[in-house]
This record gives sequence, C-alpha cells and structure tokens, in this order.
Amino acid sequence: MDIPNVKRMNDLYKRLMDEIDIGVHVIDEQGKTIIYNRKMMHMEAMNSEEVLDKKLGDVFKFHDQQNSTLLKALQEGVATKNVKQTYFNNKGREITTINDTFPIQEDQRITGAMEIAKDVTQLERVIQENVVKKKNTKYTFDQLIGNSAALQEVVEEAKRSTRTSSSVLIVGDTGSGKELFAQSIHNGSSRSGAPFISQNCAAIPDSLMESLLFGTKKGAFTGATDRPGLFEEAEKGTLLLDEINSLNPSLQAKLLRVLQEKSVRRLGDTEDKTVDVRIITTLNEDPLDAIANHRLRKDLYYRLSVVSLFIPPLKERREDIAPLVRHFIYKYNTLFQMDVRDIDEEVRDLFDQHDWPGNVRELEHVIEGAMNVAVNAEVITPRHLPMRYRKNTSKDSATHQYMQGAGSSTKPVHEEENMTLKEKMNAVEQNYINKVLSKHEHNISQAAKELGISRQSLQYRIKKFQSS
Repeated sequence: MDIPNVKRMNDLYKRLMDEIDIGVHVIDEQGKTIIYNRKMMHMEAMNSEEVLDKKLGDVFKFHDQQNSTLLKALQEGVATKNVKQTYFNNKGREITTINDTFPIQEDQRITGAMEIAKDVTQLERVIQENVVKKKNTKYTFDQLIGNSAALQEVVEEAKRSTRTSSSVLIVGDTGSGKELFAQSIHNGSSRSGAPFISQNCAAIPDSLMESLLFGTKKGAFTGATDRPGLFEEAEKGTLLLDEINSLNPSLQAKLLRVLQEKSVRRLGDTEDKTVDVRIITTLNEDPLDAIANHRLRKDLYYRLSVVSLFIPPLKERREDIAPLVRHFIYKYNTLFQMDVRDIDEEVRDLFDQHDWPGNVRELEHVIEGAMNVAVNAEVITPRHLPMRYRKNTSKDSATHQYMQGAGSSTKPVHEEENMTLKEKMNAVEQNYINKVLSKHEHNISQAAKELGISRQSLQYRIKKFQSS
C-alpha cells in the first residue's frame, strides 16, 4: 500500500475512533496509553494530553484492593466482559463504567490491552438519588421470610394491594413485621419512586402531632414557620402511620377529613392544598377491641381498612422459625465477622416450645444475643441463650392453649343463670369454635372455611378467648 493510501486509512481510523459513541482506551506493553478516543475523554472529563503516553497508574486512582481491568488484561492475559468499575480521574472525579477488556497478543506474547467502555456514571447517580428519596425503604416481598400457609396467604393479599392506591390497614402483634409489609407494598407499587414516610403516632405528643402531620403556616403560633407536614412531604408516595390507635380522637377526625377530601390545611392557614398520598396504617390490637374501647373511631376504621391485612404471630406459624433462624445467623455472621453455622437440636426444641410474645423481632434479638456470647463457636447451644429461654418447657401451641382455656373458662351449668348476655354469647361462640377446631384437628384454615370467616379472624378469636 502506497503512502497516500496509508495516510488516508490512518485518517479514516482516527475519524472512526472519535465518532463512535463508545469509549476506547488502549495501552502498550509498559502500561502507557497509546489510543484514547474522544468519547473516552468526554466520559472521564480529561483531554488526550493528560492521558496519552502516560502510565495508567500515574493518571487514574482506584479504590483500595481494586485494580484497573486494563492492567489486569495486560498483566494476566485475562479477558473480561461487562465488568463494572468505579475509579477516579486525575482531578478526583468519580467515574463508573461497564467494560469489555482483552489483551492484545502478537506471536503468543502480550503486547498491550484494549478496553471498550460504556459510561454509567449518570445512571449510578440517579439510582443513588432514588435510594435517598425512598427514605431507606429497603424491604420488598422477596425479603419476607417464611413459607407457612398463614404467612403466604397474607403476602399474596398484600401483593394484590400494590395494584391500587387504596388505604391499607395492617394488624399484627408487636414485632410481627408490619412495617416490612408496608415497605414491600410501597416498593411493589407504582409509587415506588416517590417518598415513603413513616411516623409512629405513639412517639409524638398530641400537641406536636397535628403540626407534624398537616404542617404549619408562619404566625400560626409563636415561632411557627412555613413548613410542610408529612402529607405534603409524602406527595405521590406513601405515608405510613404506625399505631394509629395512639392518635387522639380529635386528630383522628381531622385525619378522616384529609382522607375524604384528599386535601390538607396547614395549621394557621386558610387554604387547602391538594395531596396525592397513599395511606398505610398499623394496629397492634384487634380493630374491634380498639373501636369498643374508643381508641379508634369507627368511621376512620372503615376509611383506613379498604384493604385489611392480619399478620399472624410467630407462634401460629412455627414452621417459619427455622428459615428465620438461618436468616438471622447469616445476618449477624456478616456483621460480627463470625462463622456460626446453626443451632443445636436442644435449642431448636426450646424455640419450638417458646410462645414468642415479641414475635420475629424477639427471635432476632435472641439470635443476636446468643452470637455475642458464642465466641469461636460454630453452633449455638442452650448455654448461649438467656436464662428465661433455657427454662421454657411449655410446648403448647396457641390453639392447644386456647382449647385448654376454652374448657377451663366455660362456667358450670348452675352458674349460667347469672351470666350476662355477652358472657353467654361468648361461651356459645367459644364452644362452637372448639367443636369445629376439634373436627378439623386444629387446622385453622379448614376450620375458618367451615365457620365462614377468614383465617385471620379466627386467629384473633382464638387469641381473645385465650387471654380472657
């Protein structure tokens, strides 16, 4: 090929390198840059003079214990595909790329390396901003642990609720995972990219709760400023109000108005602001008990419980204890840099016998506490547990305790004449549930089906009679 043609081909090659919308970086045998195209300059915010004919390590910096994929290809002769790499240019700017890298060989000798890079720096930044915007909503349905029919039934109901923006009421004992369900619903819905705001209604005094929920206008009271409330902050997203039964009745009435009108008025203001917020609320008691004891307005309950989820306590889904134990052991192995593998058979029996009044949260704390004691141990044994768990020997399930309670609480025939109507009705209901449970060998799902009520409703009746 004559010299004019060689020059023409070189010009075409340079034009091609600068026009393609992908970064190209080539180093020679000494690790010095010999090709650095325009797209790569744009991605790394550098010009060719800062990079060409310079060693890679003198220009770019990498995180501790990380190395350049280009240098790895040069030094080890290993090609890599679709590897994400984060590094810094000579000005300290962070860059993230997805790279295809491979060595250049001549006569079976590595003489350089080439990298083809796609810029994902902006994408990474958007993802990070979105994570912050979600306010640490880290839980999804995939992270709800347990394969029991009782839990999976609630999970399926919760998944169906992600299709709409209807209000959701989540009922469950303390530590049963109500907020995990709330976050999972938010993250599974079309609102997942918008804020998720969570507020415990029992944690804030009544005098401050109104301004926190609805916001304030400057001059509403001494020191008041223009500040949005939780409804405005959660715009287009989800607002979780935990322990809604702790909210005083007057605030419950104002909350009902906001839900009905879909607008909020800041404290001290005269104008309403339209809000688009999905409301999820939680209760740690039977809603009927909360209404009867005037802790929850009946009209608000109907507005909040468009979708009702009843999370079963851990003692009613004991088959989930084993997978939860494995999950918590893995979690604290990672946090504590330990290598605990399992619990022994005796601990397994103790866990099966325990009633778990604190539910999943209690189980997690037991595992965490045991792993603080089990130094250099591979298996958790009873001596690693708090004393109260070692002494626990009652092996009655919730339904068995209920059955015992049903027999002992029923009044003798000669006392029935002195029973109130409510006591008589409770006794009849209890005895009938007792018979149906016995008929179905204490299978809650089958008994609930015959009784014509939901599984969750039957579980709450069992719990109510057990504690009476």
